[in-house]
Amino acid sequence: MRHKDKIINRGYPMAEKATIKGQAGLKSDVINSHLCTDCGACVNLCPYQASYKDRVAVLFDCDIAEGRCYAFCPRTKVDLASLRTDLYDETDLTTEAGAIRAFFITRATDGKVRERAQHGGTVSTLMSLALKEGLIEAAVMNRANGNGLPGLVTTLDSHQAMSLGKSSFYTSPTVSQFNRIAATDVKSIGVVALPCQALALAKMKQKPVSNKDNSIDKLRLVIGLFCGWAFSFDELDRLLSSRVNGGRIAGMDIPPSKFHTLEVYTAGGEKIEFSLDEVNRCVRGNCHYCFDMTAEFSDISVGSARLPEGWETAKKWNQVIVRTVAGEKLMELARQKGVLEFRDIPEGNLERLKAASMGKKKTAVKNLRLLSGEKDNLLYLSGNDPLFSLL
Repeated sequence: MRHKDKIINRGYPMAEKATIKGQAGLKSDVINSHLCTDCGACVNLCPYQASYKDRVAVLFDCDIAEGRCYAFCPRTKVDLASLRTDLYDETDLTTEAGAIRAFFITRATDGKVRERAQHGGTVSTLMSLALKEGLIEAAVMNRANGNGLPGLVTTLDSHQAMSLGKSSFYTSPTVSQFNRIAATDVKSIGVVALPCQALALAKMKQKPVSNKDNSIDKLRLVIGLFCGWAFSFDELDRLLSSRVNGGRIAGMDIPPSKFHTLEVYTAGGEKIEFSLDEVNRCVRGNCHYCFDMTAEFSDISVGSARLPEGWETAKKWNQVIVRTVAGEKLMELARQKGVLEFRDIPEGNLERLKAASMGKKKTAVKNLRLLSGEKDNLLYLSGNDPLFSLL
């Protein structure tokens, strides 16, 4: 469905130019302030930072005054208005959920792909298609390991991409993998990204630090994942260990909020349910300060569907926001090739999604004000952004 109900964001005031600091600033403003998302944007640029489990560690001190590590971080000061107008068609911009060119409900046509996927298999199908058609040479994706922790995979094989469809609900240093692959001879890369990771890649596209490294130009496709929050590995591991008894975790899922549960599936076929009251303490602290539910800085954003038939049907489908011309062309190619199945969109679906997205923005602004202790200080978000000044 081509999106019609647009809110044009015109007349953004010029934001103050963000100050770019070095590693010391990254440590003080982000890592030691517990805002780090472990997106990996500061890793594999130099040998000074590394990612371990779900956190970034500073290995050596660096005295560079203005570093890419600081400039690319999604939790240092960011001018979202500039990113929106630089990267997207202004007439597609909506207040609630960023650029929306089109909205669909889809799933993989191949039933075997759907069985392996978290939900409808749309993400793995699109990445596989992009590789097969030569739109990208390499795809950076996640593969859940037996303990639930994600393992990063860079694949050049469209068939392998089809098998990488499970979500882990942990963060991973995805952008660090992009940094590593972009330093090779690979010329075009696609990335499956959480909202914070997509924001880091968008900041990189603006090339805020003057240097000769143009590796971000190799980025051709970003498929973003809807995300409410992610888990701290150590905290959730302790909770799971109390009831999973060391068994291999085959998958996890979070049904709609009315179920109030986390479902954990073991390799032996057992389903174990945890109340979200137990699980909420395992949510990463930095997730409370994230404004983006729908991965607004991507080409295509994908999440689980909401359908009137109920969750058992809806979890086999995806809802998809198309944000760019590149994303639009890929979706049309998927239709032409018959690799995605499209169904009618229930009335009100997009409006409910936009309302949920706005709800996350309001919560993030409230929490950032509590953290800073100042109404006008949103830490990494620009106070000049008209959206956040109204919340």
